[in-house]
Amino acid sequence: MTKTQIQLPEELFAEIREFARRREWSLAETFRRGAELLLEVYPREAPQASQAWQPPSSSSVGWRGLSAEELKELSFEDQNLSVTGL
Repeated sequence: MTKTQIQLPEELFAEIREFARRREWSLAETFRRGAELLLEVYPREAPQASQAWQPPSSSSVGWRGLSAEELKELSFEDQNLSVTGL
């Protein structure tokens, strides 16, 4: 067996500790079972990286003539205005 140390948010740790207590399991047993479940549920191979996000194209959205970069800049301007209250 390998001994390891992990960090958890306190709220998650409290939930896991209570989960283990109700089942009369040690924390080590609880984490081992959780790790085994992850390996059963998720595929062994990591999914392929997706392409970079692009805004959807549509002839009816009203943004004709603006590039994706221009739309991105305008969205950041809108966000900054809403944060400053202007």
